[in-house]
Amino acid sequence: MENFKHFFTENSVLSRVQKAQETIWLNRHKQPFAKCAQNLELDMSDINDAEARLSRFAPLIEKLFPETQNKHGIIESPLIYINNMKTLLRQKYNAPLEGKLLLKQDSHLAVAGSVKARGGIYEILKHTEDLAVEHNLITPGDDYTILVLPQNRNFFRQYTVQVGSTGNLGLSIGIISAAIGYKVIVHMSADAKQWKKDLLKKYGVIVKEYSGDYGEAVKHGRSLSEQNPASYFVDDENSRNLFLGYSVAGKRLQQQLKSLDITVDERHPLFVYIPCGVGGAPGGISFGLKQIYKDNVHCFFIEPVQAPSMLIGMATGLKNKISVQDIGLTGSTQADGLAVGRPSSFVGEIMQHLLSGIFTVNDKKLYRFMQDLNKSEHIFLEPSACAAFQGICQINGSKQMKQYLQENNLSSKMTNATHIVWATGGSLVPADIQQKYLSSVF
Repeated sequence: MENFKHFFTENSVLSRVQKAQETIWLNRHKQPFAKCAQNLELDMSDINDAEARLSRFAPLIEKLFPETQNKHGIIESPLIYINNMKTLLRQKYNAPLEGKLLLKQDSHLAVAGSVKARGGIYEILKHTEDLAVEHNLITPGDDYTILVLPQNRNFFRQYTVQVGSTGNLGLSIGIISAAIGYKVIVHMSADAKQWKKDLLKKYGVIVKEYSGDYGEAVKHGRSLSEQNPASYFVDDENSRNLFLGYSVAGKRLQQQLKSLDITVDERHPLFVYIPCGVGGAPGGISFGLKQIYKDNVHCFFIEPVQAPSMLIGMATGLKNKISVQDIGLTGSTQADGLAVGRPSSFVGEIMQHLLSGIFTVNDKKLYRFMQDLNKSEHIFLEPSACAAFQGICQINGSKQMKQYLQENNLSSKMTNATHIVWATGGSLVPADIQQKYLSSVF
C-alpha cells in the first residue's frame, strides 16, 4: 500500500474505494469520440470482420446446438422493457429515473447462458477457423458444418484449449470447445460456484481447482498451456479476439433498438450499465457501442466493493500494475464472475478515453436487486448480473451524476433517454440454487 499512498488522500474517491464503500468514479480522461478514435488500435472494420466470421459459423452452431435453430445459428439475446422493475426501483430505492428502462438479456444467451457466450465462443471459432484453414480442412465458401465430420473431429482431438476463469467464461469456452472436439482444461478460482464446475465436467471438460483468486487460476493455466505446443490458451486479460467477439453486440443492439422504434441521437442519449470483472466483456460491448453511437452513448461499468479492479486501475492510471489486494481489499465477492483482483491492461488502455465512469456496489444489494427483478418481472438473474442496477439507482439521484449530466449537456435530455441494464448471466443456474438465492435474507 505504501507505494500507492499518494492516490488515497482523505477526500478522494479512492479513499472510499479503499474502505469498501459504495462510490462513483467519473472518468476525467474521457474525450469526444472523434478525438480519440484515430488512436484506437481497433476500429469498425475489426468488428465487421468478427461479425462476418460468426455468420460463417452459424450453420455449424445450428447443427451443434439445436436451441439456436430459431435464429439460424446466431447466438443473440432479447432486449425487453422492464417497466415494473422501473416502478419498483423508484419506490424502494428512491431512484428518480427518467426515460426508458430496458434489460439486455445476455443472461439468456443460448449455449452458455451468459455474456461470455459472445467473446468465449467467438474466440474458439476464430481459433478453429485458423487451424482448419492452415490444415486445408476448409476453403473459402465451404459449408462450415463439415468441420464436425468424424475425420475433422478426430483432427481437433489432437489439440487442447485451456482457460482461467471464475465461472462463466469457463462455461462458454468449455461447452463450445468440447462440442467441436478439443480436449479442454478449465482452471477455476476459489470463487467459482460448484454447479459451474459440475456442469463443465458433464461436458467432459477437465476442471482444475485453485484455492486462490482468478489471477492464480490464470497464471497456472497459462503456464500449463505453454508447456504443450498443441495447447491454445484463452487469455481473458489480453485477448483481442475475446474483445471483438463482445464488440459485435453493439451492431446487434443497434438493430434491436431500431425494431423497438427507439432513437439514439444527440437529443435522445443512450446509457448502458454493465457488470465488470477483468473488463473484457464490458469493454468489448462498450467499444462496439461507441463505434456506432459515438458521443450519444454513455457507458458505465459496475464492480463489487471488494473487487473494484478496473476502477482502481483506471483511476490511478496504473491499469494492471495495481490490484485490489494492494490497497487492502480482499477481492472476495458473491458475484463470482466479478471476483477479479487485477484488471485487463489492454481493456483499460482502450477504454481510458471512452468510458464514462464506474459504480461500486455491495454484495447484499446484488441479492436485493435479484429478488426485486424476480418479483417485479419474473426474470431470474444470478447475483453478479444484477450489479448493473446500481447505476440506475444513481444516475439521476447522486451529486456526482448530476454533475456529469450537466457537464455533458444532458440534464434537459433525460426524459428522452434510454437506459439499458446489461444482464450478464443466470439462465443456467440450477433450479435449487435459484431458490436458495431468492430466499436469502439481508
